[in-house]
Amino acid sequence: MSDITLGDLRRACEELWPAGTAEPWDRVGLVSGADGAPLRRVLLAVDAVEATVDEALRWRADALLTHHPLLLRGIHSVAEDTAKGALLARLIRGGCALFAAHTNADQPEGGVSAVLAERLGLARAEAIVPGAGPRPDEVFGIGRVGDLAAPATLRGFAERVARILPPTVSGVRVAGDPERSVSRIALLGGAGDSLLDHPAVRAADVYVTSDLRHHPAQESLELTAAAGGPALVDVAHWASESLWLEGAAEMLAERLPGAEFRVSALRTDPWTFAVGASAD
Repeated sequence: MSDITLGDLRRACEELWPAGTAEPWDRVGLVSGADGAPLRRVLLAVDAVEATVDEALRWRADALLTHHPLLLRGIHSVAEDTAKGALLARLIRGGCALFAAHTNADQPEGGVSAVLAERLGLARAEAIVPGAGPRPDEVFGIGRVGDLAAPATLRGFAERVARILPPTVSGVRVAGDPERSVSRIALLGGAGDSLLDHPAVRAADVYVTSDLRHHPAQESLELTAAAGGPALVDVAHWASESLWLEGAAEMLAERLPGAEFRVSALRTDPWTFAVGASAD
């Protein structure tokens, strides 16, 4: 029997994704569990929701490691008549710890945006917003911006994005001339309209991100029409962050041989179907 403990998992996660590099508003790290508890199985998922908690407990996982923190905003009760309280109680009763690696896992090499950039084949990718405290020779920070090996049409590039992401109801939405030639790509896994005005994004041919709202997207496109700037590619939030999980599991397995790491195959994108005609 393995003598690996939950404390070993915490130390491995701190090595990979230091909590001190998370955004000030974020809530990362151990949510529930004891360092001395044995660790044999860890399930990784984007979200701690009923489906992934069910999966973790059925598999008899000792920890559920998620990208999104369960207790991020204004939680004042974990009573079991609340959705989050009920999930947490089930995990505790099932002996399954809960751990989150969020914005601290967005920034490093092997992080959420870096994996997306690698899958898209971006060369010489740099952080859009460089972060503090990178390891030597490491690209570190929020988002990535780099170049395609060869120019593509916007439609062709969007189809490439769709191929690398798991399918979702919303798919890949695009704003821009489908025949526009693109080569300089900026991207941010997860919600990214806060960077629409960033100089590195404005200098790109395309900005790939999630959760773009109507007015910020519209204003960005009007600025592009007047003065140049990126086309927009909007992808499902869950899909853009799910690519990180496989590499995260591999890195943890290297550091904790003897423990088993599994990536949940469940889709936790909230949308289940869409109706209506295409805009084409």
